[in-house]
Amino acid sequence: MINIFKTFGVYIEIPEAEQGCWINVTQPTAEEIQRLNHEFKLPADIIQDILDTDERSRVEFDDDWSLVIMRVPVLSSNKGTPFHTIPLGIYVCKNFTLTLCLHNNEVLPIEQYLPFREQYSAVSDVYNFILRLFLRSGNIYLRYLKQINQQTALIEQDLEKSIKNRELNKLLKMEKCLVYFITSIKANEIVLAKLRNSKKMSSEINQDLLDDAVIENKQALETAQIYSDIQSGMMDVFASVISNNLNVVMKQLTLISIILMIPTLIASVFGMNVPNSFENSSLAMPAIIISSILLSIIGVFVFRKRQWM
Repeated sequence: MINIFKTFGVYIEIPEAEQGCWINVTQPTAEEIQRLNHEFKLPADIIQDILDTDERSRVEFDDDWSLVIMRVPVLSSNKGTPFHTIPLGIYVCKNFTLTLCLHNNEVLPIEQYLPFREQYSAVSDVYNFILRLFLRSGNIYLRYLKQINQQTALIEQDLEKSIKNRELNKLLKMEKCLVYFITSIKANEIVLAKLRNSKKMSSEINQDLLDDAVIENKQALETAQIYSDIQSGMMDVFASVISNNLNVVMKQLTLISIILMIPTLIASVFGMNVPNSFENSSLAMPAIIISSILLSIIGVFVFRKRQWM
């Protein structure tokens, strides 16, 4: 999808590109990729780099254009990890600014622009715009990290009583999300450092935004590292918990089998086809049943006294 806006602060959508416009491209089709290459003169190698899910964050400056690639967090639609990161490219030339991303994301929403308009209504230049994207990205990283922490807490509650690996696999997916986040946030930090040293980031407003973006990015990185360290230790602990829970279940089943074996033994003895002095007694059946119950109760009492049950 290609959306063309008149400028950053106005957000009036226009049919054709004009001087100083902003072009937002999300989930481009093959035809739209050709249009980017032919109509907007976006180099094919840059398009390929931005649409590569494994592309790292970087910044490039040329005489006629500038390119900033940052990695942003997105929700995953498959059954794998619930969160992952993708590259978001900002291509800047003298005629327009173009943002390109492989999937929909909350950094550059394409369906609901109202919150985005309110936050970026004061954007006056493209580098101000880029820094606000980094700042918004850091906020979203922190929000997703809180969701990961909440989901991890729920998984921990299930793991305390679990004897299966399903919850452990869920915890492993949460840890993978944190690894993706840490790698991407570190790469974004390098890009911010390069922007800080760039001569184009010279105005006071941009410097303030840059400091805010660096602080937000650093906070997200520290939070992700803390959660990752905690989960790394929890994986080994909960693996032992699952093994211990399984041992407890096996122990309980063994004790139940022993208790059930008592009446089975009595019934087997008196059920043999040999004289046992009770074959003609009318009290034989009640006596056998009562003795089986009493011996089973005694067995339960002994096990409880020894704290085996």
